[in-house]
Order: sequence, then C-alpha cells, then structure tokens
Amino acid sequence: MAQNRLPELLWQLLDVANLPTNISKTVKTEPTDIPLVYQEVLDFLIKRPTPEEIIAFKVSPQAQSRLEELLSRNRSTTLNSMELAELDVYEQLEHMMILLKARAFKRNE
Repeated sequence: MAQNRLPELLWQLLDVANLPTNISKTVKTEPTDIPLVYQEVLDFLIKRPTPEEIIAFKVSPQAQSRLEELLSRNRSTTLNSMELAELDVYEQLEHMMILLKARAFKRNE
C-alpha cells in the first residue's frame, strides 16, 4: 500500500536530491501504484523548493478533486480498502506539508 511506502519514497527523494546535478533526478515509480497527489508532492520536493515556494505550494485541481471525492465517499462509508489507503496518503501528506510550511514561515521571519 502506498501509505506504507511514504518513508521509503521520501528517503529515495533525499538520496536523489543529493546526487550531482549532471545526473538525471528521477524517482522510478509506477504511476498506478502511487496516488497522483503523492507524485505531485515528490515532484515538487525533488526540485528543492525555496521557503517561499513551499509556502505557496498547492496540489493540482485534479488531486484536490480526487481528495474531495474520497472525503465525500468516506462520509457515506462507501470507500473500499484501496480508497481508504489513498485517503490516508492524503492525510499524511497534508500533515507533512503543514510541517514544511511552518518551518518555511519560520525561516522567512
């Protein structure tokens, strides 16, 4: 499940971010295995964003729409186990981005 891979993928991101700049910076993932929002956050972080970019970061309208769909279906208790896991990924990433934004705000003081 994708939520169980968050630490592993973040470590991969850190390893890739420390490579020399002349090496291609790609994290090999299967798009069908990882929710869109996860890919978006990884792609954003691998670019080494500035504190200002972190503060301004928002997921795409497609990822936001998917989150709203999952939340709506969760309220009506119609999520299957994969969708529940996907919703958990959104929650974990949201928490991580809140922490990153708080740190970015602190750096900008």
